[in-house]
Amino acid sequence: MIPAAFDYARPETVDEAVRTLADAGEEAKVLAGGQSLLPILRLRLAFPDLLVDVGRIAELRGVRRDGDHLAIGAMTTHHDVIHDPQVRAHVGLLAAATATVADPSVRHLGTLGGSLAHADPAGDLPAVCLALDAELVAIGPQGRRIIPAREFFTDYLQTSLRPDELLTEIRVPVLDGWGFHYEKFNRVSQAWAVVGVAALVRRTDGRIAEARVGLVNMGPTPKRAHLTETALAGADAASEAVARAAALAAEGTRPSNDLSGSVEYREHLARVLTRRAVLAAAGMA
Repeated sequence: MIPAAFDYARPETVDEAVRTLADAGEEAKVLAGGQSLLPILRLRLAFPDLLVDVGRIAELRGVRRDGDHLAIGAMTTHHDVIHDPQVRAHVGLLAAATATVADPSVRHLGTLGGSLAHADPAGDLPAVCLALDAELVAIGPQGRRIIPAREFFTDYLQTSLRPDELLTEIRVPVLDGWGFHYEKFNRVSQAWAVVGVAALVRRTDGRIAEARVGLVNMGPTPKRAHLTETALAGADAASEAVARAAALAAEGTRPSNDLSGSVEYREHLARVLTRRAVLAAAGMA
C-alpha cells in the first residue's frame, strides 16, 4: 500500500530535531532506520502529519566509554552494535542478541534507538536492555532526561517518550565478568520471536551470586522474570536448581494468544528457554 500524505523534515542537529518535534506537537513521527516505521506507514496503521528524518545527525551514532557505562548513540545500526569491540568486550549480551535480529539488510539499516522507541514486545532488544538495566537518554525542549529501561516501556508499542522528545542515547552498564546468553524460538528463520529469553549470570565459587532474566513477547511490554532471578540468587549452578527457578519464569506475565502460539504454549516456552539460557550463561550448557 501507499502511505497517507505527510510532510517531511530532515534536521542536521539534535537541537533542530527537537525544535521540529516541538513545533509539530503530537502529529510527528521520528524516522530512524525505518525498518519498523515504514511498514506501519504503508499499512496505514499510522498517519503522521510530519516525518522527521534524523538520519543526518552524526552525533546520534557511535559507541563511547563513559565511566562505568557504554554510551551508544540511538542511531547506531544493529550491524555496528554487533561489531563494536567495546560492546563485544563489555556488554556481550547486547551484541549476541542483536546478531539474531531479522536479516543482514535489516541489521545494516535498523538502529538500536529505533528498535527501542518502537517498543514491540516481540522485538529482541527491549527485553535485553531491560535485563541489562540500561538507561535511555531523551532530549526535549525542557532539557535532557534519563529514563531507566524499566520505566521506558509503558504498553504495547508505547513508551514514556514525550511527543517533543528525541531518544538520543542508550547507556548500558559495563558488566565484565558476567556470563550471558540469548535464547529465542521463532517459527521460521528471521521471524519475530514467539518467545525469547535474555540471561545474565554472575557466579562466585561455583554458585550463582546474581542473575537477571529478560523475557521477550510475554506481555504487552518486555518483562523481567523476577521470581526466577530471586530463586537463582545463591543457587548451585546445576541443572536441577536452575530448572526449579526456571519453572517460575512465566509467573506474572501476560502473553498473547495468537496464530504463533497460545498462552499456555508461550508459558511453556518461557520456562524451557529460561532454563537453557541460564545454564548457558552460567557455563553449564
